[in-house]
Amino acid sequence: MHSEYPHQTAGRKGIAPITRMAAIRKHKVLFLFLLPGLVVMAVNNYLPLAGLVIAFKSIDYAKGLWGSPFVGLRNFEFLFATADALSVTRNTVLYNLVFLLAGLIINVFVAICLNEMGRKRLAKVYQTIYMLPYFLSMVVVAYAVYGFLNPATGFVNTALLPALGLEPVDWYMETKYWVILLPLVHFWVNTGVGSVIYIASIAGIDGQMYEAATVDGAGRFAQILHITLPTIRPVMVIMTLLGVGNIFRGNFGLFYQVPMASPALYPVTDVIDTFVYRSMISSADMGMVMAASLYQSVVGCLMVVFSNVAVRRIDEGSALF
Repeated sequence: MHSEYPHQTAGRKGIAPITRMAAIRKHKVLFLFLLPGLVVMAVNNYLPLAGLVIAFKSIDYAKGLWGSPFVGLRNFEFLFATADALSVTRNTVLYNLVFLLAGLIINVFVAICLNEMGRKRLAKVYQTIYMLPYFLSMVVVAYAVYGFLNPATGFVNTALLPALGLEPVDWYMETKYWVILLPLVHFWVNTGVGSVIYIASIAGIDGQMYEAATVDGAGRFAQILHITLPTIRPVMVIMTLLGVGNIFRGNFGLFYQVPMASPALYPVTDVIDTFVYRSMISSADMGMVMAASLYQSVVGCLMVVFSNVAVRRIDEGSALF
């Protein structure tokens, strides 16, 4: 077999390996199609990285970004030196662990239930209903929750609790309820969108596998257990790994808007993002905000890498990279 690139040494099976530059020359038109996307990615994703220098400077607006004095790691101190640092970090991590692990179970469960529905049009209607809350502004969600929990006129205090023979509750002053309320609101908003990728993964499973299982006498539950779940397991692992990268980030709207920024609820609703926001409002220190964002990004990236290494050791085929 004659190689298209005769100057190269023949490969193991007599086929000349194509060098990178030769491949670019051969497919130059296809690479030209990539250029607009690469330019957009460079402008939006890589050029702004120069702003990371803000995390190590005390910004003086009169001197500008590059003229402001360098302060080293001083901007990071507020995350670790303040009295609330431990509680906001704990809240951020624990809530995200609940969202990640319980969300995985709920999203897969909803996807399987929708897939198992015999009437596919009705399944589409249910899927649309599940997705609608995701497209609402978190401000709208917050006031919808407030409509239920308003201490004076809310549905829960004026109708539900009296019907159950219980006393009204001042929801925005009692911390013990919000460790349950916040996850409930999160799952109500995000379950519809979170289940979409699993619905698509299940739809891609070869139907002949289910037919063969039916012939062998397997019921629907056995098919889900031995065909559906093992087939979508790589997707479940990838989505979990991607979620691990955001474990130090909190949904600002969820933790700030939904509790109505009530100071009485800070012990259970304050996360790194809301803590930084309030600190920014009081001090207007851009360096502090950038330091917090950089800290969240670096730790999240490291957690993705270490989690991926752990997954690779268990099942190399399920690893993200």
